[in-house]
Amino acid sequence: MIIVTGGAGFIGSAFIWKLNSEGIGDILIVDRLGSTDKWKNLVNRRYADYIHKDTFLEKLDASNSYFNATAIIHMGACSSTTERDADYLIENNYRYSRILAEWSLANSIPFIYASSAATYGDGSHGFSDDASTLEILQPLNMYAYSKHMFDLWASRNKVLNRITGLRFFNVFGPNEYHKGHMISMVYRAFQQIQESGSVKLFKSYRTEYRDGEQLRDFIYVKDCTEVMWWLFQNPQKTGILNLGTGQARTWNDLIRAVFSALGKETAIEYIEMPEHMRDRYQYFTEASITGLREAGCTYSFRTLEDAVGDYVTTYLTDGERSL
Repeated sequence: MIIVTGGAGFIGSAFIWKLNSEGIGDILIVDRLGSTDKWKNLVNRRYADYIHKDTFLEKLDASNSYFNATAIIHMGACSSTTERDADYLIENNYRYSRILAEWSLANSIPFIYASSAATYGDGSHGFSDDASTLEILQPLNMYAYSKHMFDLWASRNKVLNRITGLRFFNVFGPNEYHKGHMISMVYRAFQQIQESGSVKLFKSYRTEYRDGEQLRDFIYVKDCTEVMWWLFQNPQKTGILNLGTGQARTWNDLIRAVFSALGKETAIEYIEMPEHMRDRYQYFTEASITGLREAGCTYSFRTLEDAVGDYVTTYLTDGERSL
């Protein structure tokens, strides 16, 4: 049985879609649905069972033999970059991950977990996933630090050669509809175009970047699942790996792709950025994918235009279709 934590969430449910497409349905989904609409991501999926995250931990503590697991794909976490409750973030993103990792290690089970590109902070130390850079990274918010804490634990306890962490960059695509203010700009742009015919982007406050020319490494969730599937098939490929395309694109590029997919003329309005964000705003992110390539993964990522086009025309124009 494959255990997928956060299995009703964005990336977790997308990976279950990939597992199903490969004929795999012996999956235990671990999550906390609450009153959210995450359940909709499970409607079309095939899986063996669902269990609440707290009950899962209780049973995991009770007996190492309770779950006949062949792998743990740990995507469960609080993913809100604006969450300010540090204790909550540490419990969900650090302590929970550590418990699962220790259980996996004790039972010699492959463990793939979600780290985050947010751990790179302002990018002043680059975006290399080489483990030697871990100690110098300085995350800019508590969410990022909670992810960094687990990366540091794995490194300092010398277990990175036995587990696999993925630093996801700017992921977008179907199944993200429940994410509220954390939803991708592709989806936001689609909504804004439907409502007003134009899209709002933040102005730039650095002279070297024109408005809308701030850069991000945008990656389609379907591409993420292909890399995750490759790692699942190659459990000997361990360590922390960036998961981005390796090619930064501008916000303007992203929005133009949305308009193009809709067959409309581009209309962008540049607005003031809230003052509290200006000293923490990332102007450039771009994954170094050297680690992924050296591991042997040769997967070719979609272009931004192709990825946005698929998302908009296949999923959004039909009313928030899920995978």
